[in-house]
Amino acid sequence: MALDSAKKQEIVAKYGRGENDTGSSEVQIALLTTRISELTEHLKVFKKDHASRLGLLKLVGQRRRLMKYFKRKDKDAYLKLVADLGIRDNI
Repeated sequence: MALDSAKKQEIVAKYGRGENDTGSSEVQIALLTTRISELTEHLKVFKKDHASRLGLLKLVGQRRRLMKYFKRKDKDAYLKLVADLGIRDNI
């Protein structure tokens, strides 16, 4: 369920601070959000794929921790990112 490199580069270009910025919180949260949405669609079709469900829960937890850190560091950018990605602010 990994992202292809073209889609990954597109996300990095959109949310990154520079052209090769793959480590900033914004980019990591955006990449995780994309992977989570793809895995969610997969699990709608394959309801008994419990290994992928466990991976989805791990990704959601990782994104939640990153969002908590990002909200603490830069609240305005956090709110903009949440609105842009269309995810809930429940942290």
